[in-house]
Amino acid sequence: MQLLGIGSRINHNEFGKGVVTNVTSKQYWVTFMDSGLETIDLNSDFEVIEACEDDVDTISFAEVESSLVHILKKWSDTSEIVNISDKWKGGKLILEPGDTSLQGKEMGIDSFFHKITMVRDRLRVMEQKINSSKNLDEQEKIDLQQYITRSYGSLTSFNVLFKMKTQQFVGQKSK
Repeated sequence: MQLLGIGSRINHNEFGKGVVTNVTSKQYWVTFMDSGLETIDLNSDFEVIEACEDDVDTISFAEVESSLVHILKKWSDTSEIVNISDKWKGGKLILEPGDTSLQGKEMGIDSFFHKITMVRDRLRVMEQKINSSKNLDEQEKIDLQQYITRSYGSLTSFNVLFKMKTQQFVGQKSK
């Protein structure tokens, strides 16, 4: 089966006459005179009125984007986008020292939240590196993993900032 290129004209049993406006690995996007834009499978039953050469990639932008996201998640040290809870957006964190002769510190909660999620991401990368290490024996891996779990537990105080509960820190569960 030869793929049709953009600009090819077809006559479809159900939709009538139309022009191919996009080609993906699975479908033609066809603008039909009567029904507008429709997607049809590459192997659909239709008559070719005029074929244009297939001079386009048959991979859609959505497929490329999906593949890229998968690759980045697998191979980079970044993780999914983590959103701050709506009630904290645009807020500020104010640190006032007990000694009134010293100056306080103020920063945006969004910046503080970003730093917290960066710590979490780096802990996750450390976890992966520990688990895949060929230089550590199993007991050493378990010991280091416990330190990381306790670190997550220490960070649970900041869970109030997370929009989604599934993205919050989880420490060691009590038995």
